[in-house]
Amino acid sequence: MRAVLEKVLLGAWQKHGLLAVLLWPLSRLFGLIVTFRFGLFVMGYKKQTRLELPVVVVGNIFIGGTGKTPLVIWLVKELQKTGWHPAVISRGYGAHADGVQLLDAASQASQVGDEPLLIAASANCPVAVGRDRVAVAQCLLAAHPQVDVIISDDGLQHYALGRDVEIILFDQRGVGNGWLLPAGPLREPLQRRRDFTVCNLACNEAVIPAGLPHDALRMVLQPGDAYRLNDRQVSQPLAAFQDQHQRILAAAGIGNPQRYFSMLEQQGLRCQTLPLPDHHDFDAGTFKAVDADCILITEKDAVKCRQIPALLADTRIWVVPVEAQLDAAFATSLITMISEKKHGRTSA
Repeated sequence: MRAVLEKVLLGAWQKHGLLAVLLWPLSRLFGLIVTFRFGLFVMGYKKQTRLELPVVVVGNIFIGGTGKTPLVIWLVKELQKTGWHPAVISRGYGAHADGVQLLDAASQASQVGDEPLLIAASANCPVAVGRDRVAVAQCLLAAHPQVDVIISDDGLQHYALGRDVEIILFDQRGVGNGWLLPAGPLREPLQRRRDFTVCNLACNEAVIPAGLPHDALRMVLQPGDAYRLNDRQVSQPLAAFQDQHQRILAAAGIGNPQRYFSMLEQQGLRCQTLPLPDHHDFDAGTFKAVDADCILITEKDAVKCRQIPALLADTRIWVVPVEAQLDAAFATSLITMISEKKHGRTSA
């Protein structure tokens, strides 16, 4: 039922159709609530805490997945290249642990969430999760005093934590019909301030979707060689899966599974597809009845599948990594801005 409702709404949010028009009065009310809440922080009625180091917020106003995790990993690596010591804080979607959790080698996806685990493993940086972003950041800094910049993953609407740089990410869906929830897909008005707008597009998409700023930056997720879930040392290029006699299933429990399936198709693969809900709760029987020679999953799903013995033992399962690619000038501009914020603290 939930999947059907999501499909209906996502379709409605791409146009000014009957359903969207009927919901439009509610979106006006939602907009007033969003503006009022933001105003409480601006006028000082609700407290905003500023840390003694730069804070970069990465998020989206289009509801659902737009590719934030690869962008966060890219940002961490770019900062590390230039001598910074970044750390990441996150809510940890689906995390069941109370308070603040600092990730380590024993962390479980059920406790800290799948995306923070992927970030920690891929970016090799301190990561902490929890509901209260301020408390999370303070706890992380106490444990890792060498950290000199914090990236808040999916933290745009968490105004209690002051920020110095805001990055908003979109994908090929652009702004949809441009309306706020529930008549459209936007959590906040399109005109909300930000420092950078990034659009996650496929390799064959060159045009920034209508409605986005003219200076929006293009991001591409480039797939790498696939590797076995149970042994990362066993890898092969995606071209090796083009064998017409192989029965391939592509499965994805991410915000926009079709983007993953389209990427594989662009690499010349012909696959059956299994779209799963975002942050899908995998179990030992997820692929038990699947009639396929190999199963291709995302790295985000792999962090959970790897913690299930039955799936780890399934040699059919391969992981397809992706790496964000952006204009090098973006990294230069961002690092310059962070440096300026560090040495001359100005409000963002």
